[in-house]
Amino acid sequence: MTAPALAQPIVFLDRDGTLIVEKHYLHDPAEVELYPGTGAALARLRNLGCRLILVTNQSGVARGYFDRAAVERVHQRLSELLAIENAGLDGFYVCPHGPEDGCRCRKPLPGMIEAAAARFPFDPRLAFVVGDKAADVNLGRAVGARSLLVRTGWGEKAVAAADCQPDALCADLAEAALWIEQALIQAPAEPR
Repeated sequence: MTAPALAQPIVFLDRDGTLIVEKHYLHDPAEVELYPGTGAALARLRNLGCRLILVTNQSGVARGYFDRAAVERVHQRLSELLAIENAGLDGFYVCPHGPEDGCRCRKPLPGMIEAAAARFPFDPRLAFVVGDKAADVNLGRAVGARSLLVRTGWGEKAVAAADCQPDALCADLAEAALWIEQALIQAPAEPR
């Protein structure tokens, strides 16, 4: 990734299990439920000058469980709930493929972040990936960002499996926001 002259910190966020309560193949907007403190955590990050970008694997589309329009309705509802809490996201990037499709956008591959970088150039030293799975942590590593694993959603299983090495292990998004704040106060990490 090419660093712009005046880089703005950027946080790439997983959706299910990180921002919202994990639901099996969520496709009904009525079932969108923010984790407590999500809006406040995003507002904290925004106040730090961070761009906030959602990156989500949605293999239910490839499996025929729901279509892209259902994903968009879920994102609309997520945006509505965040707006109530004076928070919001700058962009939504979705991989609609299944694990066997061999696409470049399915986490942990960097396709979604590469697509986001076309609109939101960033310096990997000022970038973070927050999620509840090894794929999220490994996505951060793939683009040279710092990775934070939250214990919400599938996070506890990822910790137990010990199949990734996050830069930080956090109870939830609120704790991750605090960690990012401290990281931004310190000098940016050396590129990997």
